[in-house]
Amino acid sequence: MNTSPQSIRNDKLGPQVAQALRDRNFDARYYSHREEAISAILSLIPKTDTVSWGGSMTIEALGIQDRLASLGLRVIDRDAAPTREERLERMRQALLCDTFLTSANAISEDGCLVNVDGFGNRVGAMLFGPKQVIVAAGLNKVVKTLEDAVTRARTIAAPLNMQRFSALKTPCAETGKCGNCKSPDSICSYIVTLRLCKPAGRIKVVLIGESLGL
Repeated sequence: MNTSPQSIRNDKLGPQVAQALRDRNFDARYYSHREEAISAILSLIPKTDTVSWGGSMTIEALGIQDRLASLGLRVIDRDAAPTREERLERMRQALLCDTFLTSANAISEDGCLVNVDGFGNRVGAMLFGPKQVIVAAGLNKVVKTLEDAVTRARTIAAPLNMQRFSALKTPCAETGKCGNCKSPDSICSYIVTLRLCKPAGRIKVVLIGESLGL
């Protein structure tokens, strides 16, 4: 059992944030450890579903994609596309999958999700299309207010994510800080706040008492 100050704090804060999300009609739950969260995520996916995902280091860290294949679930895997055109086509197909997996760039303590996106496929699927969306997020994504959440998404998550894409050129890729750019390579084309879930329960938020993703 982890009794570090951080884990104790997470176990106090996590259930409060989950309740704040439920108050906004998200289906939210908190787990102290990733193993519990992984089991919960997989239990939410019917065996007959077609599953896809948006770019997410959290989903990758949890190893969810590999587990889907081992369970025999049908997947729309954009990352396995042989060409850019096929990748884009699979991203379009993912907008009508049964279950879409992703994370959040930031979550406010009062239950709002904030995401930045370059192409819009990830936030597009969160807003409408897939029958259900499962958002997995470590408590490192939780900040005090909605304004703080937007700031985290723009000035922390986006510059950190840009370091993963060596072929893309933006001010934050060079300096490590947001330049409020209009670059063709910007991954902040869309800044979306989810403050209510409609229909209720369509978006499931799995909070995890660990630091996951950027």
